[in-house]
Amino acid sequence: MTNSTTIKRPHEEELWGHPKGLYVLFFTEMWERFSYYGMRALLVLYLTSETTGKNPGVGWSQGEALALYGWYTALVYIMSIPGGFLADRYLGQKKSVIVGAVLLVIGHSVLAIEAMWAFYTGLGFIILGVGCLKPNISTMVGGLYKKGDVRRDKGFTIFYIGINVGAFLSGLVVGYVGEVHGWHYGFGLAGILMVLGLIQFLAGQKYLVHVGNYLGKSESVQDQEDYKRPLTKIEKDRVVVLLISFLLIIAFFAAFEQAGGLMNIYAKEKTNRMLLGWEVPATWFQSLNSFFIITLGVAIAGFWSKRQLKGTEASSLFKMIVGLGITGVGFLFMSAAANEYDTTGSSMMIWLVLAYLFHTIGELCLSPVSLSFVTKLAPAKYASIMMGIYFATTGLGNKAAGLLGESSSVFGEFKVFTGIAIFCIGFALLVFLFLKKLKKLTHGAEDNEVDYSTKEAEGFEIADKQ
Repeated sequence: MTNSTTIKRPHEEELWGHPKGLYVLFFTEMWERFSYYGMRALLVLYLTSETTGKNPGVGWSQGEALALYGWYTALVYIMSIPGGFLADRYLGQKKSVIVGAVLLVIGHSVLAIEAMWAFYTGLGFIILGVGCLKPNISTMVGGLYKKGDVRRDKGFTIFYIGINVGAFLSGLVVGYVGEVHGWHYGFGLAGILMVLGLIQFLAGQKYLVHVGNYLGKSESVQDQEDYKRPLTKIEKDRVVVLLISFLLIIAFFAAFEQAGGLMNIYAKEKTNRMLLGWEVPATWFQSLNSFFIITLGVAIAGFWSKRQLKGTEASSLFKMIVGLGITGVGFLFMSAAANEYDTTGSSMMIWLVLAYLFHTIGELCLSPVSLSFVTKLAPAKYASIMMGIYFATTGLGNKAAGLLGESSSVFGEFKVFTGIAIFCIGFALLVFLFLKKLKKLTHGAEDNEVDYSTKEAEGFEIADKQ
């Protein structure tokens, strides 16, 4: 049955088979991730650079820098819990995204000041800004699709490509500016581009009218009742599945986030980066992951979508298990790199390229799918909070990544990379053994999904809630 959110014809509000609002969120997140990943590419290198010279840094030890990196990246995502709470209880997702974007602009601008007080203050604003923006803009993507629409996973992959367009450009542009011309110029450039993201989001509000609003003030009596009632047994079971799936997220990001820490340092200090007589900047390797996502994202999403429509195993949990296993395989290439360095005193760039390729394939199977999974299973009144918990688990994974990176000073890179590979593959196999039981607890949340872009009915609903 249709209501006030019904539109007459799909093509009037769609572009390339998806709601136009998806592309508004795409570009907002693109510039947010440009600013975040640009700063992330610089952070550890800035902290570990000598205090003298053409581009002086802070002069910290590798262990100190990785410790701060771990805490910073953890807090950035842990703050998604209060960010989600703020949206669900007071502001709604749209207003929370705006607040987060403003805080990010302030944070990156303060980082441009060459003083340690400004450095810490800027990080604080960024932590708060990401906490407000990240869970809520992701929840809004899910709200664009009707329950049971198979396009939802594709939509999240397109959204995820936006994330990585920003990350790819930032690694090249912000990384180059910061590493070559001055760290604080790079930090400031990241802030300027965040302003574009905020302007773009405000300009696209007409495509987000029915998404991200505060349910507590909804004109719909049914929406208000759904906010007040206790959770049903089905909803409780689905929350349990989500919390268990978050263990996969922690394991994945503990491995994957070596990119900004240990692998970043490895690229700078232990990799032969000479290419045709020119030395490739270490920060440019941060863009490999994003490049592979941009070029492979649609193909991998299409592969899973076709399997799902054919009735072949393609549940979100299965994709996440496969993704974690593939990520583990990627670290075997880093083991080869570490072994080559221990033997010859240098390692080839191809090991890093192959590692990032496999990490990317694993990420595409797991990360955008897990975002979509949260919006499928989370109760409407806790949608942003559950998304906040999801991002908090990525924060825990980031902190674990920092601890693993620090441990390399004791155990060496070869043992750390090999250990990560064995754990990821082993844990993925363990969870696979319980796949059927876990799927049963979802109570058919992913059953009978259809592609609504093929429907020629006179109208259909844009879901405000799951």
